[in-house]
Amino acid sequence: MKICLISFDFFNFDHNILLELKKRNIEADHIDISKFSYKYTSLLDRIANFFNKKILKKNKKVIEMEKDVLKRLQNLGHYDVILTIRPDCLSKKTHLEVKKFTDKYIAYIYDSCKRFPIDHLLDGVFDETFSFDSVDVKEHNFTFISNFIYNDKKELPAANVNDNIFIIVSIDERFPFLNNLANYLSDQNIKFKFIAIGKKIPKNINKNIIYQRKKLFAKDIQEDLENSKIFLDLIRHGHNGLSFRIFEALAMQRKIITTNQTIKDYDFYNPNNILILDENEPININPDFFTTVYEPLSDELYYKYTIENWVKTVFKL
Repeated sequence: MKICLISFDFFNFDHNILLELKKRNIEADHIDISKFSYKYTSLLDRIANFFNKKILKKNKKVIEMEKDVLKRLQNLGHYDVILTIRPDCLSKKTHLEVKKFTDKYIAYIYDSCKRFPIDHLLDGVFDETFSFDSVDVKEHNFTFISNFIYNDKKELPAANVNDNIFIIVSIDERFPFLNNLANYLSDQNIKFKFIAIGKKIPKNINKNIIYQRKKLFAKDIQEDLENSKIFLDLIRHGHNGLSFRIFEALAMQRKIITTNQTIKDYDFYNPNNILILDENEPININPDFFTTVYEPLSDELYYKYTIENWVKTVFKL
């Protein structure tokens, strides 16, 4: 079997799919469009592209990136299956060209269609579309599948692990609640490590929140994850799926505080392990949540959410 993955793998999650396929001795390639870099040939080229984007709504960098995808496929040959993640990154015309290189063309969406619309791709471009968002699944008749546990399962937290509640989050619509929670936890003398990333430091930011401009990736925060007892997960507005932070918590057997109300619909939901907060309600956390011990998932339930089972399900292996 020969499989190709086309994705915008900026945060380096998608490459885990490739690793899992290769573990199964499947020939697999990855076209990571986040790595594509276009260099302007001149100042005139840069100016022309600026006006093309403004007036014609055409971006030469995107056009050249799509050409690069098709050129690489021509060199790589035909595939049994091509999976594209973040299909909104490519035009319909390019998707239809990509489809000529495979027997089966499928897509996976791990973001809301409200945030990254794919309305132009809903008329039969893909043989099957998977989505992590339960609302999008119902609205567009997608096949539901969640994100996955991509890292190895860890032992239960040791007694000397910090009592920190940990999160790294972009400064966006979620920040006001993050700041409110930081104020609440500070008043309750509960330890936390919140890292907020953005171009400009927000006003009235809690003094214990760490602000920085530089983006962080999974490898950069591994030590913080391992040394924190609870993971905080703040859902983007309009999302109805589970972020990778939830699955990192399952792998590391950590408790979760989240604003994602849909998590209670999953079979691994356990109020001892998972605390759901409502952004629109005053924050009031039962202190017992911080002291009770994490209750591990059964092996069968844990396996259901592993990348091994995800790959098996999506590619019908």
